[in-house]
Amino acid sequence: MTLALGLSMLCPVAVQAQRMQINFGPNSPLRKLQIAEMAISNLYVDSVNEQKLVEDGIRGMLEKLDPHSSYSSAKEAKALSESLNGSFEGIGVQFNIQADTLLVIQPVSKGPSEKVGIMAGDRIVSVNDTAIAGVKMPQEEIMKRLRGPKGTHVKLGVVRRGIAGTLFFDVVRDKIPVKTLDAFYMIKPHVGYIRIGSFGATTYDEFMAAVKTLKGQGMKDLILDLEENGGGYLNAAVDIANEFLKKNDLIVYTIGRRVPREEYRAKGNGQLLDGKVIVLVNEFTASAAEIVTGAIQDQDRGKVVGRRSFGKGLVQRPIPFADGSMMRLTIAHYYTPSGRCIQKPYKKGDLKDYEMELDDRYKHGELYSADSIHFADSLKFYTLRKHRTVYGGGGIMPDYFVPLDTTLYTRLHRQLMAKGIVIKHNLKYVDDNRKELKRRYQLFSDFLQHYTVPQTLIDSILADGKKQKIEPKDNKELQQTLPYLKTQLKALVARDLWDMNEYFQIINEKNKIISKALQIISKEQ
Repeated sequence: MTLALGLSMLCPVAVQAQRMQINFGPNSPLRKLQIAEMAISNLYVDSVNEQKLVEDGIRGMLEKLDPHSSYSSAKEAKALSESLNGSFEGIGVQFNIQADTLLVIQPVSKGPSEKVGIMAGDRIVSVNDTAIAGVKMPQEEIMKRLRGPKGTHVKLGVVRRGIAGTLFFDVVRDKIPVKTLDAFYMIKPHVGYIRIGSFGATTYDEFMAAVKTLKGQGMKDLILDLEENGGGYLNAAVDIANEFLKKNDLIVYTIGRRVPREEYRAKGNGQLLDGKVIVLVNEFTASAAEIVTGAIQDQDRGKVVGRRSFGKGLVQRPIPFADGSMMRLTIAHYYTPSGRCIQKPYKKGDLKDYEMELDDRYKHGELYSADSIHFADSLKFYTLRKHRTVYGGGGIMPDYFVPLDTTLYTRLHRQLMAKGIVIKHNLKYVDDNRKELKRRYQLFSDFLQHYTVPQTLIDSILADGKKQKIEPKDNKELQQTLPYLKTQLKALVARDLWDMNEYFQIINEKNKIISKALQIISKEQ
């Protein structure tokens, strides 16, 4: 058996491999792999899916490496690209599924659905004359029908409260922006708050627009919230860190086996060179978010508040294949300016233990007490200006530790959320009362000051929980659950009437990490 494939017939990766002088000789591992694949495809007793065979082989190889090298099918790669590149093509609505019906939470401002008159509270019951309401259709299938290339038309059947029959709208699909900033607002006089959800292609522009708005409202100091931020593009993180640092300040550097040291330094042209800065992190803050945090901490530009970050300091290079699939291969480590490696320890091929590491932090008490974290002297580093002690070993350890608040998230609340009971009843409540709520609270400031979650909504949630055998163990657990549940419901109502800015203005009232940040800013004035 011979292989008659020339390099011109292979994917671009093979061409790149030739440039990298990878051995294609008769005794090379690559040649062995090719022969094995061809033998299985041509000689195996049963028919095989050759595409899946190759994909499984790639996944198998990557699983033996680090936890972040991965393979994505063409479909998965497209979804990942959309989330980071800042847009997708579709009809432009925020929605949720309620009782097997697509309920429009909000049409995207100036988006294609809003332009033709689709409103919050509408129910989309058909797409191109195919019913999507009352049928057990997966949400992924519904999204597939709604999305499509820019400029294409889709006919939507809509049921609207108070109007008999079905309304039909011809929507021309367009590019829909994907926001990576969750919220920004003035959290107190002279103190701005910006929460970044991820680092994508549009994050820097979104961030600078928020900074401009907040400065116009009198911002002098900033709370930068990176809690739950799983990272994203390195360049977005570098651009944002640049806004805080002096010219030539080191932001981050990378080193790999085949990749020489590469440094990223500040240009000195930032708009946030003055004023106090507090960065908020927790155990889900990772990757690009840790780069920004580490740079600000190591350069003594600001203080970090919260809990030790996740510890993802591996650099992935995307390697695309001709069919649209993609391999993300780890090629280097990230290091903070003081020389700390962000990546937490791992064993090659042991993904299970790596994924359980956050559970281990929980069991060992790290999320409740900073004293449970023990650092070796070999992990000791020093900030570059004030020579404060900071520690390596994985993740960014905050300057001010804030323990996880176990009184806030009770067992009862977690179970109600896990079953979707809270979200379901909130959606129904807003849907039933949207017109009256908008009439009564035309301004968010009025809502913030005067709105109270009705007891009937609380009762309906508890009653539904009881039906599903979710009940408080005793009255003490119920009383512990109610304050945060009411705050959460008020925030969700605000989100559905306005947007995520308003949601976070309410939900942040219960965030002890934010409370600590505000205390620090006040004391340092």
